[in-house]
Order: sequence, then C-alpha cells, then structure tokens
Amino acid sequence: MTDLLAAQTSLPDLVTFLIAGCAVVLGALGVILMRNPVHSALSMIMTLFAVAVLFIEQDAQFLAAVQVIVYAGAIVVLFLFVIMLLGVDKRENLAKDQLRGQRPLAFLAVLVIFVEVLALSNGKWASGAKATVLSTSSPGSNVVQLAKSIFTTYLLPFEATSVLLIIAVVGAVVLVRRSDLKPGHAVEETEDLETESEMK
Repeated sequence: MTDLLAAQTSLPDLVTFLIAGCAVVLGALGVILMRNPVHSALSMIMTLFAVAVLFIEQDAQFLAAVQVIVYAGAIVVLFLFVIMLLGVDKRENLAKDQLRGQRPLAFLAVLVIFVEVLALSNGKWASGAKATVLSTSSPGSNVVQLAKSIFTTYLLPFEATSVLLIIAVVGAVVLVRRSDLKPGHAVEETEDLETESEMK
C-alpha cells in the first residue's frame, strides 16, 4: 500500500500529506484531551488548518479557503466568544453525566455512523490515485457551479444553517443574562436604591 502511494505521488506531496495528517490527528486529540476549553478550541483551529492543507493538496483551493475563513475564522471564534461569555472554568466538573445514559448513546451513535461509512464505501479504501480534472473545465467554473448549487438546489439547508448560527448567538446571550441575574441580586439593588433615596 505504501509503495503504491509513493509510486503515484511525488515526494513533496507525500511529505506534506504525512505532516498535515499528523497535525489533524494531534489537533483532534488536543480537542478531546485538553482540560481548558480555550486550549481545545485552539487545537480545533490547528486541525482545521491542517485539513485546509489537505484540500490544497487535492487541488481544491476554494474549499481550503472556505475551511480557513468560515470554520477557523468564524465558527471557532464563535466558540471562543461563547466560552468567554459563559466563563467556563477548567476546574468545572465535566465528568459527571448531565443526562442519564448519554455516554452509551453517544458510543452507539458513533458506532452506527462508522458502520454506515463502511457500508457506503463498500470496504474500499483510498489507494492514492491521482485526481483527474475534466479538460472542459475552465478556471473558476467549480466556484460558479458551487454558487449555483448553494443558492438554487441547496438554498433551504443553507438558510437553515444560517438560522442555527443566529440561534446559537442568541442562546449564548440568554445564558449570560440568566447567569448575571442571580437570586436576590435584584432585591439587593432595590434595597440599595431605597437606602440612597432615604439618605437624600
């Protein structure tokens, strides 16, 4: 398998693929194993940049740009924004199950997804074959086709994703406002105002 991959790809491409692949794996492990949520978000950024490098290796420059701009530049920043607003502490007990039985269900869901991926791929793994480009394709044609697909065929999922992002931002604001309104906080403010008015 390694000999076939080396024969069909050049040495710089192979080295770049190995480095980017290791970066993806290390970044994903950092997301899971880091105790500080901010460090986990930074590890996710490293993973997304490494995936963008893999896209460039496959001559998909547009996908690489979207990967960096949208995911690393917007989604992860949104995660950090929510983390900073909520004030998540690394000493918070995250090991305790918030929902009963969520870990077995999560393991079962991952197992089902893995079996589905194997079934769809028919057990055939990538052999490192070179990507083929149609001779009739012109520069920028893939971007044009992608834009047409997004705003015609996939307009509803595109708008639904936008609405979900807006809901996430609004939900973060609601959670922060709820944490600020602690029990007795409003009563104390009212008593302070009454005391100041009596002193005047």
